[in-house]
Amino acid sequence: MRVFKRSIDLAATLFILLFSIGVSANSSSDEEKEGAVNTQEEVESYILHHIKDSHDFHLFSYTNSEGERKHVGFPLPVIVWSSEGLVTFMSSRFHHDDSGHHIVEAGGTRFVKLHSKIYELEPGAEEIAMDEEHHPVNAHKVLDFSITKSVFGMLLIGILMIIWFGGLARQYKNKQIPTGFGRILEPLVLYVRDEIAKPNIGHKYRQFTGYLLTVFFFIWILNLLGLTPFGFNVTGQIAVTAALAIFTLVIYTFKGNKDYWEHMLWMPGVPVLIRPVLAVIELAGAFLIKPFSLLVRLFANISAGHIVVMSLIAILITMKSELTVFGSGLLSFVLSLFITLIELLVAFLQAYIFTMLSALFIGMAVAEHDHGHDHDEEVDAEDVRADFI
Repeated sequence: MRVFKRSIDLAATLFILLFSIGVSANSSSDEEKEGAVNTQEEVESYILHHIKDSHDFHLFSYTNSEGERKHVGFPLPVIVWSSEGLVTFMSSRFHHDDSGHHIVEAGGTRFVKLHSKIYELEPGAEEIAMDEEHHPVNAHKVLDFSITKSVFGMLLIGILMIIWFGGLARQYKNKQIPTGFGRILEPLVLYVRDEIAKPNIGHKYRQFTGYLLTVFFFIWILNLLGLTPFGFNVTGQIAVTAALAIFTLVIYTFKGNKDYWEHMLWMPGVPVLIRPVLAVIELAGAFLIKPFSLLVRLFANISAGHIVVMSLIAILITMKSELTVFGSGLLSFVLSLFITLIELLVAFLQAYIFTMLSALFIGMAVAEHDHGHDHDEEVDAEDVRADFI
């Protein structure tokens, strides 16, 4: 319980620190007054913008009594490599502008933010200019190392996992049965070990249990984080899911044994003329199809879930003229609540599927085709303890 309280305190401290850096309520310019979401087109644009990564946390917006559009949220650090070298500043300096109109001067150069991308203006440019295809002609993208919303989410979950599972490991050194929050984690650890790692990898499962546990909890907790009002969509970013898929690819590629590569490159038991064709198919499956199936399934399901929930919430706006504000609000609440409950199941299911397929691919790579030599599974009450120590 002490570990759990410490982790909650740490999460709260990080949130308060970032929130205190700059809770912003910025007056909007004439262009920003159009930020209210009222029409069908504005709703669709808002939903697509919501599932993207961003350089700050935008909690909500409102229009005050003077007709000024206010934005409430907190900024994150912007870290870019420009023509003048490394430049850092807080994202609040953009004043929530994503149209390229607001210019930030920092590090001897000028920056604008357009469609969640940061551009450096060419020397002498006073504003960003677009061509017919709406591409900047007097600005270029910079190397962006910023702590975006997704990066912040991954760092937060990474720290919490280190605290939680580090505490569980320390408990196993001193006691047979964990206490406190460790009693919640242990059944989940046993589930991944006994239901995913062992059946799919076999007697070599201990080598890969740590990776599978990390992937499972990392994806699951991030999926749950995406259901909070803070707008996280980490596992809905294809770069994140691609990185996770590449990790699995690297593991089963370099851990693959002689039998694995022999069956892939020169399949035994088939005609010689067919073997090169099978080799091409097997190589395509190992290096393209398997990683692609991992990254697309997670990315598409999580992104689709966010879009559906946001679309149902938008019923309050798009159907208020037909159903009145009360009717559209009630319908929006009931449907979005129902889908959100389903999303809780999907959050676990997608973490399970990614981990299961990763274990399956690894198991195929390390399996020994020695025909008839079954390895006795070692049932050891100390397995969980050994996995963590």
